[in-house]
Amino acid sequence: MGIELSCRSTIYAAHFGLEGKPFSLLPDPHFIYWSKNHLRAYSMLEYGLVSFAPIILITGEVGAGKTTLIQHLLRSVSCEIDIGVIANAHGRSGAAINWVLTAFGQPLGERVSQVQHFAQFEGFLAARWAERRRCVLVVDEAQNLSPTMLEELRCLSNLNGGDSERLQIVLVGQPELRTTIGRPKLLQFAQRVAADFHLAGMPRDAVHDYVVHRLRVAGARREIFQPGTYDMIFEASSGLPRIINQICDYALVHAFAEGRDTVGEAVVAEVTAERRQRWHEMPGVES
Repeated sequence: MGIELSCRSTIYAAHFGLEGKPFSLLPDPHFIYWSKNHLRAYSMLEYGLVSFAPIILITGEVGAGKTTLIQHLLRSVSCEIDIGVIANAHGRSGAAINWVLTAFGQPLGERVSQVQHFAQFEGFLAARWAERRRCVLVVDEAQNLSPTMLEELRCLSNLNGGDSERLQIVLVGQPELRTTIGRPKLLQFAQRVAADFHLAGMPRDAVHDYVVHRLRVAGARREIFQPGTYDMIFEASSGLPRIINQICDYALVHAFAEGRDTVGEAVVAEVTAERRQRWHEMPGVES
C-alpha cells in the first residue's frame, strides 16, 4: 500500500466512519468494556480497598485487561487515598523499599541504609495518616518480583496495626505470580492476601459486544464486522482483549485496502492465518 503502519488508523477511520482508532493495543480506560469477568475483577479490587485488605492480588493471562482495570481504578479512587505505582519492577533491580519510596515521590538519599529508608517510609505513612489519608501501593507486572522482594513487601504491610490501616498493596501480574506466592517460604505472604481474583479471557458470547462497544466509542454508527466473524475472532484470541484488538485492527486495514465497507469472514480468516504464521516464525516459539 506504500503507507506507514503508524498512520493506518487515521486512514481507515474515515472510510468506516470512525473518529479514531478503536482497537489500540495501549490500555485505555475510556474504551473499557465491562464483561462479567472484568466486573468481578474490579469488584474484588473495590472490595479489597474498602475492607482494608493488606494485600490484594489480581492475576490474568497476557492481554486479559489487567492494566486497563488498574488505570480505571487510578482514575476512580477516592481523593483521600494516595496512590503509588510501580509499573515494572524487577527482582534484582534493587531493594523493594527503594522502588516503593520512588513510587510515592519520596527522595532516595545517597549512602542511606535500607533500615533508614524503611524508617523514612514509616514516617511518610505516619504523616499521611495524621492527615487522615492512607496509601495504596500498586505493583503492575508483579510476576517479575523475586521471592525476596515479595517478602520485603509483606514486611511493609506489617506497618499497619490496630485501627491504623495506613498501607494497602495491590499486586497485578501474570499467572506465574500465583505459583511464586504458593511457595512454602512465602506462606506468611499468602496469608496476608485478603482479596484476590484471576482474570480469564472473555467468554465467546461477549466478543460481539466487546467489538461493537469499542467501535461505538470510536464513533461507529453501523455494524462493521459481519455476524460470522465473531466466532472466528474468539477462536483465534481465546477471548483475550489484546489479541482481539490486534485481529480487529488488522482486519479493518485489510478491508480498507480491498475497498470493503464491512469486515467479513474471508478477511478475518486471512488476518488470523497471517497472525499464526508470524507467531510460528518467532524465534523460540514452538508450534
